[in-house]
Amino acid sequence: MSAASSAGSTSLKRITLMGLLVTFGIVFGDIGTSPLYVMKAIVRANPSLTPDYILGAVSCIFWTLTIQTSVKYVLIALRADNHGEGGILALYSLIKRSSRKWIYGIAAVGAATLVADGVITPAVTVTSAVEGLRSLSPDIPVIPIVLTVIALIFVIQGLGTNKIGKWFGPVMLLWFLSLGVFGTVNIASYPAILKSFNPYYAYMLLTHYPEWFLILGAVFLCTTGAEALYSDLGHCGRKNISVAWLMVKIMLMLNYLGQGAWIIANQQAATSGNVNPFYAIVPEFLLPFEIILATMAAIIASQALISGSFTIFSEAINLRFWPRLRIKYPSVLKGQLFIPAINIFLFLGCVVTVLLFKSSDNMEAAYGLAITITMLMTTFLLTIYLLHKGIPKWIALLFLIIFTAIEGTFFAANLFKFMHGGWYTIIIAGVLATVIFVWYNGERVRESFKEFNRISSCVDIITDIGRDNTIAKYASNLVFISHAEHPGHVESKIIYSIVNKSPKRADHYWFMRIVPDNAPETLEYRVDAIYNGSIYCISVKLGYRVQPKLTVYLRQIVENLVAAGQLDPRSCYESLRKRDIPGEFHFVVIRRLFSPSSVCTGKVRFLMKTHGFIARHTMSDVDAFGLDVCNLAVENVPLILNNGPQRRITLAEDA
Repeated sequence: MSAASSAGSTSLKRITLMGLLVTFGIVFGDIGTSPLYVMKAIVRANPSLTPDYILGAVSCIFWTLTIQTSVKYVLIALRADNHGEGGILALYSLIKRSSRKWIYGIAAVGAATLVADGVITPAVTVTSAVEGLRSLSPDIPVIPIVLTVIALIFVIQGLGTNKIGKWFGPVMLLWFLSLGVFGTVNIASYPAILKSFNPYYAYMLLTHYPEWFLILGAVFLCTTGAEALYSDLGHCGRKNISVAWLMVKIMLMLNYLGQGAWIIANQQAATSGNVNPFYAIVPEFLLPFEIILATMAAIIASQALISGSFTIFSEAINLRFWPRLRIKYPSVLKGQLFIPAINIFLFLGCVVTVLLFKSSDNMEAAYGLAITITMLMTTFLLTIYLLHKGIPKWIALLFLIIFTAIEGTFFAANLFKFMHGGWYTIIIAGVLATVIFVWYNGERVRESFKEFNRISSCVDIITDIGRDNTIAKYASNLVFISHAEHPGHVESKIIYSIVNKSPKRADHYWFMRIVPDNAPETLEYRVDAIYNGSIYCISVKLGYRVQPKLTVYLRQIVENLVAAGQLDPRSCYESLRKRDIPGEFHFVVIRRLFSPSSVCTGKVRFLMKTHGFIARHTMSDVDAFGLDVCNLAVENVPLILNNGPQRRITLAEDA
């Protein structure tokens, strides 16, 4: 790891003013813009707007933020970090080795629903903010402005969250201060709103209103950003997030209290027309300023989900949940990454959402259902994590019961949104989950049919081929990418390529084995064996945030071996050797293609064909491993699955 990267990682472990400022800009955008639409949704759920109803609704908001966000995510989930990284897949990485294989399904569903929620979050947040312009002029065209802002959001993603955070941090700090100030001023219009801190009013709301399911669906929107908060752990660190959350929660509650007080004091105005209580509590002369600030905050809220989605896909690739994608690192700091393909996917999804639903009211009806599933999946995985950490079973069980009950209730409440738009995010999540299940299980099937040889048992024949002058020389250095799980082993297909397919004579043979590491920043290698000075077995350990540039890494490994006196880099061609010209390196990638002659069930055949289709339309191994295409060959070999007896052809009797 570079010094700059190390410094960036270290800065996340301590609380600093700059760290807190960046945290405001990166982590709390989603949950911090919920006041734009939560109280508006609560008003629509029950337009009677009696004082007890509003007191109960604000009480539900306070206790939801306290139990769901503060306790579950800030106090518990943020401690379940994988070398500083957070999110549902980082959590799965911590428990996968000691858990049952089916646990991957929980992580897959949770990740898919979180990404699906990320498609609608920018749309609903930006639309809610821009719709404030209608308070100034009802004829302002909102949709074109929204689409322009969303396009801007996705264009700036390539700058990296570090640069974005430095610019957005001050904006979000100003946003939270405005929430607190405008909320505090309006509390005076109905001071009794402070009674909503008493959980009794939340209890009364849930037991005395037949529409309580619709109300809970609206209340839940106040905590939808909690899962993204956990996913962004690697960007800012637990301590900075925990401290910043104290201020964020205070400002949020002051604003909710102010909106609630205004609604009770102005019931007729609150129910007439399309009034948003958020903008109603802002003094008229400051309204243009607050609309601009809200739009900027919406941009930041969208960025929080987008950067969290990048993290999820990066982890999914490492876990073999998803085919490889091109990942860029805009800065040297820990946690900074950008995935162009996902950026385009989310952008198109947001555009479709805006054009399909057209207003924030319609989007709110679709919002929240998918994320409740993510939260339930996180609860299940956190329970397993607590057990693995040695927490007493009764405490882990109590955690499971409490949060399953809370989130299960929210899920049931949000099911009422399914026909009003919830189907949209569920379809997106279903497609993503299907790809994950196909890819993960396809990779498992492919792995189960791989055959391996001990390199030590093949040394003699490989060495003889290298010395056989009757075979035309293929390359000075021949490099194979090996997927063997254990050092000292190599796929039988690689040996077949060297010996049988077309004997490949070389001066040196290199078997490079890639070892994924759960730690995000690992970049290490080791020499597993050197045979007769001509066969080199190398293991390269890569963290899931490290770009696999194998051509570059091999060059560095060769330099180290030369310095240690373990390799003569000069070409074995006499005319080149006497001039100390180094030998060239030629890479060979073995690509196994599912064979139609396989004997397997229809389910497995469909799985492998779908897996192959996805593989053909995603990043190749050549691009994924950063190989130099100038000296590279790709060999296709059949992958034949034989799960049953196979008929043999017989000699005809009249032959």
